[in-house]
Amino acid sequence: MTIRNFDEIDEKYYYGGRLGAIYSRHQTEFRVWSPCADKVKVRLYPDGEDSSPIAVVTMKCRNGVWSTIVCDDLDGVYYTYEVHIDGEEFETIDIYAVTAGVNGKRGMVLDLSGAEPDGWELTEPVTLEKYTDAIIYELHVRDFSIDRSGHFRNKGRFLAFTETGVTNDMGDEIGLDYIASLGVTHIHLLPVFDFATVDESSSLPQFNWGYDPLNYNVPEGSYSSDPFDGEVRVREFRQLVMACHKKGIGVIMDVVYNHTYNTENSAFSKTFPYYYYRLWEGNYSNGSGCGNEFASERKMARKYIIDSLCFLAETYKLDGFRFDLMGLLDIETLNRAAEKLRRINPNIILYGEGWTGGGSPLDDSLRAMKHNIRRLPEFAVFSDEFRDTVKGSVFHDEAAGYVNGGSSYDKAQLIKASLCGWVGHQQVMNGSIADSACQIVNYVEAHDNLTFFDKLILSMKGASDWDLIAADKLGAALIFLAQGIPFIQAGQEFLRSKPLPSGGYDHNSYNSPDSVNSIKWDRLTNYREPQQYYAGLIAIRRKFAEFRLRYGAEIRALISFRDLENGAFIAYIGRFMLVVNPLGHDLKVQATGDVYADKSSASAAPLYHVDGEALCGRRSVLLVKIK
Repeated sequence: MTIRNFDEIDEKYYYGGRLGAIYSRHQTEFRVWSPCADKVKVRLYPDGEDSSPIAVVTMKCRNGVWSTIVCDDLDGVYYTYEVHIDGEEFETIDIYAVTAGVNGKRGMVLDLSGAEPDGWELTEPVTLEKYTDAIIYELHVRDFSIDRSGHFRNKGRFLAFTETGVTNDMGDEIGLDYIASLGVTHIHLLPVFDFATVDESSSLPQFNWGYDPLNYNVPEGSYSSDPFDGEVRVREFRQLVMACHKKGIGVIMDVVYNHTYNTENSAFSKTFPYYYYRLWEGNYSNGSGCGNEFASERKMARKYIIDSLCFLAETYKLDGFRFDLMGLLDIETLNRAAEKLRRINPNIILYGEGWTGGGSPLDDSLRAMKHNIRRLPEFAVFSDEFRDTVKGSVFHDEAAGYVNGGSSYDKAQLIKASLCGWVGHQQVMNGSIADSACQIVNYVEAHDNLTFFDKLILSMKGASDWDLIAADKLGAALIFLAQGIPFIQAGQEFLRSKPLPSGGYDHNSYNSPDSVNSIKWDRLTNYREPQQYYAGLIAIRRKFAEFRLRYGAEIRALISFRDLENGAFIAYIGRFMLVVNPLGHDLKVQATGDVYADKSSASAAPLYHVDGEALCGRRSVLLVKIK
């Protein structure tokens, strides 16, 4: 297969119009961009699996775009493209397919307006004045409802999010009702686009996080009640979004445009070999660590990403996107995408991983890396500095961080930088990454690596349950009281754990069974104290604007610090005095005012009043609204 000069092709054949199956009741126009093809046909099928075609229609080419019109109502008809290139023939799903049959082999023509659940026209994305108002709760669709402790009817499916009145074994409220009561503003769904490694035709238990893209614009069929019908997955994902919006919760979609699961066998390669992937010294570059990386800087690849994001935002009324390995995408593509997405939803939130999984031929100055975040004004990045400073390196199980035995003056400086949203502060050395706290996501736990509680268990050998939970609560206080965007994984607030049957804890549960990954809803009852502490911190953050600042100037004006001993310190944040004590003993301070958080509790209403000497317990904070 010939590798062509893609710069020349971009200049000669770039197409800015609409691609895919353009449906109306009387006709469907099929358009596919493949300037290297010798011949292209569209094959129409009665189903999405193994049937023979009911028609094969030859397409005509104009400046690299192959098209044809079929005059009929094709709603519900499945299709593929037959592409002939350099003497080879490929059959492939349309990269612009809006839905598909089982396992994503064939696209389906769909009247999207006919796949709207009742009331869809009334649902709207949530409002978000600024990114720092968001409180993000990351979860996996299957994890949410598959465990036996959650009494859901639609286990492992989109529709579990539409269920109300669901309880755990102890009768406590769980599910979306519980998430709404917790006070989070957005749920971040691990990939819900069509991914490759779960067989949608099988009823056997299967698990994958979904970072193995197959069809970007198609909802994952294993989460629907009927993966064989392409309309069902669209309708039911919309029902999930609508249920969240009714609760005032936004839905953020995790997107993985940096690589595809297949390379030579992907729909992109079958449509135009090599074009959509970066090559490095004659081979596919592998900055993703997954065998390839998407060439986002090429004109039609850039168009694809932007078209896909806009389609998803409009079709599903999404509230945000989280970008996997965002450092492999180019800055120009993301900034153009942000501009268009803001026209669709001015309240949309955009953030991602500001790093790569390996080396890439894309010049460092062009990458959407964390150190380039100032050139991505509409995007936020995860703060791995915050994560590793608080709990210790994710690459070393027993490495202690600030809250679990490794406190020091140097770590305290990083904690102070985090409390300032990494915008730079006159009292903090080397604490400037971003221009706005809206560009920083603060977290200590996500689907990757050990859960926070498992990390504490392994790094605090012999610690009492009280000390483990105290360290967890201290970490939570730093997340929710820091400037930036707070982010937790579902179940973190009730000490989520991923123990292995053979002993130890799972660092990388991307394809581990439900027994490891599922949310054990009974822990909500068993660990009510930390859960209520998290809920109290969320309520404090939502009530008081001091913890949701945006700009560097106001942060520097409203925040100051006073060191205590061995890494403990006081942060003065507007009307508040925050004592941070990571040490193994209590600290006495002078304070007058109402206490909103201490070693035991956190609340948006005052807990009690102090006047003079006050106590900040070991491994805890003391938050006082100063009189």
